[in-house]
Amino acid sequence: MARKLLNVKVIDDEEYEKNKTFTIVLEEPILLDVGKRHGDTNDNKTGTGPEDVSKMGCPILGEHTKLEVVIEESYEFKSTVDKLIKKTNLALVVGSSSWREQFVSAVTVSAGNDDEEDSGEERLPSCFDYIMHFLTVFWKVLFAFVPPTEYWNGWACFFVSISLIGVLTAVTGDLACHFGCTVGLKDSVTAVVFVALGTSVPDTFASKTAAIQDQYADASIGNVTGSNAVNVFLGIGVAWTIAAVYWKSKGKVFKVDPGSLAFSVTVFTVMALVCVVVLVYRRRPSVAGGELGGPRTPKLLTFFLFLSLWFIYILLSSLEAYCHVPGF
Repeated sequence: MARKLLNVKVIDDEEYEKNKTFTIVLEEPILLDVGKRHGDTNDNKTGTGPEDVSKMGCPILGEHTKLEVVIEESYEFKSTVDKLIKKTNLALVVGSSSWREQFVSAVTVSAGNDDEEDSGEERLPSCFDYIMHFLTVFWKVLFAFVPPTEYWNGWACFFVSISLIGVLTAVTGDLACHFGCTVGLKDSVTAVVFVALGTSVPDTFASKTAAIQDQYADASIGNVTGSNAVNVFLGIGVAWTIAAVYWKSKGKVFKVDPGSLAFSVTVFTVMALVCVVVLVYRRRPSVAGGELGGPRTPKLLTFFLFLSLWFIYILLSSLEAYCHVPGF
């Protein structure tokens, strides 16, 4: 068996990259002394001479002529480098070092970094970037008042950010109540349709970004699960606990009217089980790419199915709130 050692030069551009692939193709071997490929025929020759007999021992191609080489990314190396960078200068990784830098970044139109990451070249802001900057400049300037991550080892940024999020949540809740009162919707319907949609859309895009950057989408699942856990267990549980302690100190009992909570949770649980069953089914070998990808047709069918489940949940919850469907 003949062997050949191939040296492949890997260029180190000092940037972390995802999986890279290249293909090695083996062609018919060439006799250097004759200058033609093995297997070529010569119509002028009628006999078999000593030279032809010597060619019979030349190497020939086997069954496999192509080899795909995959250079996988090292998650351990990336994790080690990230930890080292964070320990060296935390402010440069996850935040800024001064208020001036934050305000300059808030009022500056920046281009989306998706194309920049793929090509490695900086590009100018597009029309969409200017529109998004105009729509979000107020919030950018507002959160630029948050202390930089350099102060108090990031604790100042943490507490001020939590406080601002709490204030915005209270304002959003009041606006939703006023909006529902103006258009004649019940609070439960307003919460399910508008408040939940407004708070879930950012989580959806954050999960999409996390799924793209991670090979197994673990960060995406963690983001969705953690976000809902914080909203439900902390957002409701802590508030109810504080209210219960307060009214207990006053000698009274704190009660919460469940309303249509049991019906909504039951419907949501059924829809969630349907989604889990669909995702498990999409892991079949016939659907290449798994539950997060695959062929275009199964992907579109799954999208419209999940979208229809969301509409069904809103419809049933709204009908139950207006007593068109019996609840429990």
